[in-house]
Amino acid sequence: MAKAKTIFVCSECGYESPKWLGKCPACNCWNTFYEQKVEKYSEENKIEKKINNTPKPLNTFIGKEENRTSTGYEELDRVLGGGLVKGSLILLGGEPGIGKSTLILQLCQKVQGEGKVLYVSGEESAEQIKLRADRLNINNEDLLFLGETDIDIVKEAIQQTNPKLVIIDSIQTMYSDEITAAAGSVSQVREITSQIMRICKANQITTIIIGHVTKEGNIAGPRVLEHMVDTVLYLEGERYNTYRILRAVKNRFGSTNEIGMFEMKQEGMCEVKNPSDILITERADNPSGSCVVASMEGTRPILVEMQALTSQSVFGIPKRTANGLDYNRLAVLIAVIEKRAGLALGGQDVYLNIAGGMKLTEPAADLGIIATVASAYKNIPIPQDTVVMGEVGLTGEVRRINFIEKRLIEAEKLGFKRCIIPENNKKSLKNKFKLDIIGVSNIGEALKKLGIKNSRE
Repeated sequence: MAKAKTIFVCSECGYESPKWLGKCPACNCWNTFYEQKVEKYSEENKIEKKINNTPKPLNTFIGKEENRTSTGYEELDRVLGGGLVKGSLILLGGEPGIGKSTLILQLCQKVQGEGKVLYVSGEESAEQIKLRADRLNINNEDLLFLGETDIDIVKEAIQQTNPKLVIIDSIQTMYSDEITAAAGSVSQVREITSQIMRICKANQITTIIIGHVTKEGNIAGPRVLEHMVDTVLYLEGERYNTYRILRAVKNRFGSTNEIGMFEMKQEGMCEVKNPSDILITERADNPSGSCVVASMEGTRPILVEMQALTSQSVFGIPKRTANGLDYNRLAVLIAVIEKRAGLALGGQDVYLNIAGGMKLTEPAADLGIIATVASAYKNIPIPQDTVVMGEVGLTGEVRRINFIEKRLIEAEKLGFKRCIIPENNKKSLKNKFKLDIIGVSNIGEALKKLGIKNSRE
């Protein structure tokens, strides 16, 4: 094989250049060039590669069933789709101090007896890892530690130890001598991930890569990094809040947008098996501006408390603030309330919060948002035994939502007595519930059922 050389490629348009450029001459984007290694093969190697890589019928390959290993955490197994798949490559991201290393170190203890575990750290020394392991009562004799940032030494250690699980903490600290760029750069991260993927998939080794995130909350490095791995997990939550949410945004072996909930305690990360009970137990005694909404996170229904506060604006332009919800969605729904329900919110500051640090993205929370804001504005409390769910359109109609029976089962299990749902969902219900199920077709009917009268009545 001839000597490898490098070129510089624009991450936006793919333009190639023999040297680094500040501005791409093709797409006029700045600071988009990253270094990429190019290998040239001799004619004999090219012929050999062509012979070994001839196309074959798919039916001639022997299919393999998914060989999963339980992590010991029901919440983590749910997010992964049933456990760790042999030979899979998992990327775990999260803010500094959120608990990524703690969760992974506890995982190393849970898989004790399944084989050797190699923990590679480029950020912490063996003494620092040992102090955390003692605090978490980690005593896995098959847990091996390597404090190294050179990817060549890491690959050699993987081949020598032949572990069942490899932890890379973190990918931004690793570097390769073949790339002249600094550790953590786009070219280094891409090349190192590619090398780790080749060696681990060839030996059927499960690999977990811990990655840093940017200030926007995305994994630092090239976007292609998330396409290369099999699973992308995000550990979310407020640093000063004890609850952490593990969310899957990509999973080739399970459902996406699945979540698991953990609580950071003195002994480490403890799983929360019933998040709904935790998120609604601290509700005050029937205040105005509070409502329980049934949301779906992946395949799991979760009941969350939604809080709203309205006050007379002292400036010319009213302020809208949403915590845990899309700001633009809140602005649209406030306009729907004003137009279709006749509530004058044009001069009101509106603040909306999802309790427990949860983030709601599905439209089934629309009706709950409208009910919460209307309750705060009219200072009329919503009954504590009521759950509200439904999508709202711009004309004020309440539209059908998915997984209605799962949501109702969760509400019934937690002791709620009444549910307000879309009328079309009520017509299609097959199971019988002890709940008092009320179907509504528009937001006017929903507010009337909740005892909130609009200005037109």
